[in-house]
Amino acid sequence: MVKYLCAILCLMLLFPPSVWARVQKEIPLISGMPRRPKPLKVINWQARAQAWDKLAFSFDQEGPFLPLISWDTGEVNFRQKSFFLPSYVGDYRTRPGSQEAINLIAAVVGATLAGIDKSDQHGENWVLMLKEFYNHTNGNNLVLNNPDGRTGSLWYTVFPSMLFFMLVDLYPELANTESITSTGETLTMSEITKQTAYRFLEMIESLDDFSITGYSFTKKEPVVHSWQIEGDGAAGLAWLCHQAYLKLGDPHFKRGAEKCLSYLAELDINPFYEVLLPYGVYTAARLQAEEGLEFDLDKLMQWCFQSSDVRKGWGVISDRWGDYDVHGLAGSRTDGGGYAFAMNSFQMAASLLPTVRYDPRYADALGKWALHVVSNARLFYPDELPLDHQSNPQWLPFSQGAVAYEGLRKSERGKSPYATGDAVKGEWAATNYALYGSSHVGFLAGLIHSWDREILILDLLKTDFGKDDAYPTYLYYNGAHKGVTITLDGVFYDLVTKKYFKDSELILEPNKSALLVSLPRDKEINYQGNSLVVEEIIVDYMVNMVAIKSPQAGPVWGEITPELELIIQSSTLQAVELYLDGELIYQDKKLPENISIDTTSFTHKSWHQLEVYVTLENGVRLRDTVNFLAQRPVPRAIAGLPHPLGVLWADFGKY
Repeated sequence: MVKYLCAILCLMLLFPPSVWARVQKEIPLISGMPRRPKPLKVINWQARAQAWDKLAFSFDQEGPFLPLISWDTGEVNFRQKSFFLPSYVGDYRTRPGSQEAINLIAAVVGATLAGIDKSDQHGENWVLMLKEFYNHTNGNNLVLNNPDGRTGSLWYTVFPSMLFFMLVDLYPELANTESITSTGETLTMSEITKQTAYRFLEMIESLDDFSITGYSFTKKEPVVHSWQIEGDGAAGLAWLCHQAYLKLGDPHFKRGAEKCLSYLAELDINPFYEVLLPYGVYTAARLQAEEGLEFDLDKLMQWCFQSSDVRKGWGVISDRWGDYDVHGLAGSRTDGGGYAFAMNSFQMAASLLPTVRYDPRYADALGKWALHVVSNARLFYPDELPLDHQSNPQWLPFSQGAVAYEGLRKSERGKSPYATGDAVKGEWAATNYALYGSSHVGFLAGLIHSWDREILILDLLKTDFGKDDAYPTYLYYNGAHKGVTITLDGVFYDLVTKKYFKDSELILEPNKSALLVSLPRDKEINYQGNSLVVEEIIVDYMVNMVAIKSPQAGPVWGEITPELELIIQSSTLQAVELYLDGELIYQDKKLPENISIDTTSFTHKSWHQLEVYVTLENGVRLRDTVNFLAQRPVPRAIAGLPHPLGVLWADFGKY
């Protein structure tokens, strides 16, 4: 029910746009995290990634289970040697063909992001060897997780192909290098990506429902197990389609990406299963910015930080385990009280952070989250925890601190946290050190430009695969307790505040971000629609922005007064529309002044969407959405007092 009251929604139009210079969106889980991790310690991630590469790709290492690497001469798909890395240190399942793409391709992509040229290292071209994962011989004609792979799990099917696309993006000079297949044909990496992309496109066009477990490409039908629904495979497929569209120009791929993202946005349940959902968020943001498509981006973003509905407890952890903060790490919130995973944490940072290039409204929230990840992810490594807080300390001297445990449990053997994994318990390896997770460390390391104990600087172009020409773009996050002055030598533009800095200083307040684009000097600036362009390169995709400040995503109850934040730089306001669950509740040429929503009239535990459109005189139409849960507070007895002497509203923050 909508009521009109004597309340002012916003006074923005009474002030110049610069007054409303921080249009930011809240992510409740991140808002509830401490301002700084405790203890706050940022290791040298670049050195860690390079140490991992040195250990993993050296045939000269000595010690138990070393060297990790060996040659694979099976030539299942190509008449060339390849290499082998086990999934765990001391993996009992090691056999020809058991190597995993999510380990080997990730190791090469990650090392490249950390600054290592894997096309010419130790006299070997490790990049071209990875063609072996293109399943040509068995007829699947897809990059799969093993040289003779299967497609029973959707994320295991899609993610290896995504990693291969990243590989081609990083080594375009090798894209047309031919290799001989096991059947005598020649194939290049460009041809592999093309054939893989069209195979997935055919699958996408045949499906109306992506809430499946996997897909049989031989039978051309989905595989569905009710206990394992991997609907966020659609997010990975959207990323693949968009990348194929950028490479091949076929509009069918754009439509495929749109179909996948529309499916996700229309779901009533959170489909987060493993690592793919954040890639869908990134792709949705790009397609909105570059192609003008509309998706419920905030819904997808919030899902990344809420508990999954298809995999109990899965999501981002916000907690303190023993003497350590573990906020920001990805994994299960409920398995044994909490179980974070290295691969998932590294991947989520790499996939989600470039989103703010295309939608700067999440800069403050994701900047804060990034600081927690960059600090707390060190706990996956054996040299960052006491020996009695990890399952295999005896191998620490041989790990050289470069191999991470598979995961971090909240509690085990009376210690919290406890670095461990599933391999020893499952009797498939002698240790819980996981190469498949360690291989992804470069994804995080490549993002980190610098850290000076106050300001975290992230390079947003590093994992923005398939990007158009772009000027250097960095996310600056102030992790200090006070404002920090940043000296800028050159010309910079802040995507958050829309301010320019030329050989000047920027004062960044605590818990705030700046998205600084380094621009060439003395070049003309042009506005094109809602974009700012310099020398035909888009600098800012969101020159004008609107955000719903209140209500926030998540549970609400009672009467709520919507609040907007708005910044207009290149035009003036022409019209404002508010929609509640698709129904128009306000329309005028000015911002509403006296409107509220009575959520007590809604069904308990029902989700609702508030949507705003702001039209400018230059034709630009700004949009934002928020999805809130109408949830009646649950009374409970105040500690120490018998009910009903007093009641306390339930904490809504941990949903």
